[in-house]
Amino acid sequence: MRRAVAVRLSALLAAGALTAATGVALSTTTASAAAGGVTGYATQNGGTTGGAGGQTVRATTGTAIHQALCSRASSSTPITIQVEGTINHGNTAKVSGSSCNTAAGVIELKQISNVTIVGVGNGAVFDQLGIHIRESRNIIIQNVTVRNVKKSGSHTSNGGDAIGMESGVRNVWVDHVTLEASGGESEGYDGLFDMKDNTQYVTLSYSILRNSGRGGLIGSSESDTSNGYVTFHHNLYENIDSRAPLLRGGIAHMYNNHYKRLNESGINSRAGARAKVDNNYFEDSKDVLGTFYTDAAGYWQVSGNVFDNVTWSSRSGDHNPAGPNPTSNTSVSIPYGFTLDGANCVPNVVAQTAGANKGLKVSDGSCTPQSPDPTDPGPTDPGEPTDPGPTDPPAGTNLSLGAGADGSSKASGTSYGNVVDGNTGTYWSPSGSTGSVSVKWGSATTVSKVNIRLASGSGTIGAYRLLNHDTGAVLASGSGAGTVSFSPASLKKITLEITNASGTPRIAEFETYAS
Repeated sequence: MRRAVAVRLSALLAAGALTAATGVALSTTTASAAAGGVTGYATQNGGTTGGAGGQTVRATTGTAIHQALCSRASSSTPITIQVEGTINHGNTAKVSGSSCNTAAGVIELKQISNVTIVGVGNGAVFDQLGIHIRESRNIIIQNVTVRNVKKSGSHTSNGGDAIGMESGVRNVWVDHVTLEASGGESEGYDGLFDMKDNTQYVTLSYSILRNSGRGGLIGSSESDTSNGYVTFHHNLYENIDSRAPLLRGGIAHMYNNHYKRLNESGINSRAGARAKVDNNYFEDSKDVLGTFYTDAAGYWQVSGNVFDNVTWSSRSGDHNPAGPNPTSNTSVSIPYGFTLDGANCVPNVVAQTAGANKGLKVSDGSCTPQSPDPTDPGPTDPGEPTDPGPTDPPAGTNLSLGAGADGSSKASGTSYGNVVDGNTGTYWSPSGSTGSVSVKWGSATTVSKVNIRLASGSGTIGAYRLLNHDTGAVLASGSGAGTVSFSPASLKKITLEITNASGTPRIAEFETYAS
């Protein structure tokens, strides 16, 4: 039996617990799901956009999360659920509906697609309550804490997994989350981040996994090798006994992670799995890479890693560590672009960026966190709205003139058509501070540049993203008004989604250009 994790955080976690929200309005420090920030394998297979382009709702209980899923027009209708407060067994009930398949005692994302769950305001904590993703695709989970989920004892949830995925899951991005337990299997806990039964195209980024016997697995048995294409980057694994992760079959890419106090073993590649391990920092740990507890060998490609006070056991039987001088025994081709931080600065950059409630900070690829990062500029000054003044349009023909327009919401007295009429004296405003407006054509139109013009008296746009409404792909993201360019896209509808604002934006013109 594996030894119990040395450090327990029960008291610390209790002291830091967030009080459940009571329905009050969110503060101006509300975070938004990062626009266009998806990385790694979750960018493949059509990409991962979550609830982009759909309705945004607020939830302060688990039941409200389920209700939001069940209130959609269909199980694939895009939705972003902003969560604040403590979600627990006492406030998470089953909700029924044609667009959902939920259960009590767990956040159930089952047989659905196109969903974002993002922590906002003072934070979102899933306390002793796991998140279960089953037979689903295109899911984003961001800026939340999941803690002390058990498979035995009290309370039990999700088989003891903080986040678990199974049964044909595709395209999941988990970002800036904190996953933590207070012990190992003997204390009732299982894995922090598990994938099994044909789960593919997943990215875990800028997250903390700590104080658990098991970090996570990809594949539940030596015969469950249909999983893979998983990226782990800029994560902190701290005080984990093993499975950081356990990989059975498939391909995984681990880069710029900080592994600290892996007590028994770390990256366990077995049953033909291939792991690409780049520029990670391993510290105060044991047997951080290899094939363990099986004679079904796995493989690895290593480059640029730092091993700081790492001890290696001798090879014997089913225990085959890659060290003390790890060398590559396979080659792995990565289909997406990525930028590596130097391994020596990984502990510092991960400390500043990883985990929930870090402002969604990311690294700029040169060991420097971006604060705020381009896809989430963070809170804006909630003072008086400013007059943005005129914006000089790009050269060429404004394709929006004569096009149609619609959107997800509008303030009383405003019109979607005002953004395509060429008159800066008229405008569309969302019914609140956030919302979306679209320009649409009867046939496919090539667009590579957009100019957003604000009307006099407008609030400021804190964060936005431009979406190819036909596919849900993020074309560009940023903050404020003005011109943005992107790779040419042929589409029938383009959407401006405002995800963060100070005051109420007034969009005078949503201009589109071919070049």
